[in-house]
Amino acid sequence: MRIDILTLFPEMFEGPFSHSIIKRAVESKFVTIQIHNIRDYSKDKHRRVDDYPYGGGAGMVLMVEPIARCIDSLKQERSYDDIIFLTPDGEPYTQATANQLSIKNNLILLCGHYKGVDERIRKYYISREISIGDYVLSGGELPAAVICDSIIRLIPGAIGNETSALSDSFQDGLLSPPVYTRPAEYKGWKVPDILLSGHEKKIYEWRYEKALELTKKRRPDMLSGDEEKE
Repeated sequence: MRIDILTLFPEMFEGPFSHSIIKRAVESKFVTIQIHNIRDYSKDKHRRVDDYPYGGGAGMVLMVEPIARCIDSLKQERSYDDIIFLTPDGEPYTQATANQLSIKNNLILLCGHYKGVDERIRKYYISREISIGDYVLSGGELPAAVICDSIIRLIPGAIGNETSALSDSFQDGLLSPPVYTRPAEYKGWKVPDILLSGHEKKIYEWRYEKALELTKKRRPDMLSGDEEKE
């Protein structure tokens, strides 16, 4: 997989991409991440990439030309499965979306800033618009990092135990059940006996029941009518 990120602030990705799963996935060549500074595609001597909105109003808008030049340059080198704009008014990001994106070959993530990007970019270049939540951030850099983390960990080989990602919350439509590790007892607080029994079928049933119970309590919106009645 290759992910190209278009941004005004490349430095914001140094921390998230320099540790843990993403770092290992890049080093092991499971994924290639390229960061592109939109200012590098400006023809203005001051590398300006924003201007006032037509029609007036507060804030600045990212100009069409630098972004278009960057995307056009990348598309000359390879085809892209999706060109994604990170924006508060995009489709809500879910685990199902992460699963879909994790099997793509080439993605572009465009990070907006200020009041957004010229609408012509959205109309003629963007194939998908995604929001990570109903709130506004200063730019698309943090959402882009979130999306990268969520999809890279699903790439086969990116994490040591591939089945771990399959048992995450939301993968089966439920929140994850409680988990425990050593010691089996601490301050009188004991690990449930069933988890120490070695009985795989009963452990599976216990985990499903706990996952269902937790989902009913915290996220009933995730459940179908039949599951809510169980």
